[in-house]
Amino acid sequence: MAGGGAAPAPTGVSIERAQLYKGRVTPYVVTTCLIAAVGGSIFGYDIGISGGVTSMDPFLEKFFPVVYRKKNNKSQNNYCKYDNQGLSAFTSSLYLAGLVASLAASPVTRHRGRRTSILCGGLSFIAGATLNASAQNLAMLLLGRILLGVGIGFGNQAVPLYLSEMAPAHLRGGLNMMFQLATTLGIFSANMINFATEKIHPWGWRLSLGLAAFPALLMTAAGLFLPETPNSLIERGNPERGLAVLQRIRGTHGVDAEFQDMVDASELANSIQHPYRNIFEKRNRPQLVLAVFMPAFQILTGINSVLFYAPVLFQSMGFGGNASLYSSMVTGAVLVLSTVVSIVAVDRLGRRPLLIAGGIQMIVCQA
Repeated sequence: MAGGGAAPAPTGVSIERAQLYKGRVTPYVVTTCLIAAVGGSIFGYDIGISGGVTSMDPFLEKFFPVVYRKKNNKSQNNYCKYDNQGLSAFTSSLYLAGLVASLAASPVTRHRGRRTSILCGGLSFIAGATLNASAQNLAMLLLGRILLGVGIGFGNQAVPLYLSEMAPAHLRGGLNMMFQLATTLGIFSANMINFATEKIHPWGWRLSLGLAAFPALLMTAAGLFLPETPNSLIERGNPERGLAVLQRIRGTHGVDAEFQDMVDASELANSIQHPYRNIFEKRNRPQLVLAVFMPAFQILTGINSVLFYAPVLFQSMGFGGNASLYSSMVTGAVLVLSTVVSIVAVDRLGRRPLLIAGGIQMIVCQA
């Protein structure tokens, strides 16, 4: 055979070359990351708003009259007042839809780009928020929740990836955590809105649910005007456009080292046959276990349930309506503060110390 041997296999990212990365934090990349991170506020807002709404009497009286009667029955055990399958369907339908949508969003994000997924998520969330705010029966309410779940599934798939790919390597941890910060700000904002709308009878709950469309509109606008990431453009066969975007977001033309790493990583990824099957191979098992169980254990601590049902939980413990919503606001404020501390520390101390510190705090609080 002419040519003397086979072509070398793609090598992926070079550790030595990573030291040659140039560029700075440009206003352009900060703006794009801030706008894209709004996607996190959608998830956070819905976590915070739903628990507050389900503690409002006008909402329960209209859609869950059985729960409303039990809630106002003084002889009823506090822990049994919210035991209702319809109410469980209202809360859980969003997460089930989000699970299915995140699986569907993965090929869309890869083959159509991150912006496409951000757009799909934003439009779906706008439709869901509109249905919820105007709901006249339980069917409309559940359909709206399902659409919200689809929006969250697409947004949570694309936004963190977008932030990681746009951020400079030395600040990737902090900028990627903008998504988490937006999520916690969304929770805190929802708690404050619930505290205000609880006093508006009988349609305050509609305002709470309808305001979810505001961050969704920002996310949709982001999908229209934000640039695609260099990684996505290279991955989809547009290296020239990818290079142009990379030069723009880094504020310099000296991006050859980082660009070459992106090209090599894309070639390596495309050279792998049956990637999903390879995940389960023995050599990849440690990464698979960490990727699956670390997030799962974090959720199984119950923090999402606490955030979601905070007003209901506080009411079950004997707090009044206003006091339970106020306590939820305090919980949300602590969440925002701890996220800010993490953003400041993550690129200085590293991921592992923060993970250990967070784990120790959770163990102490659980005990």
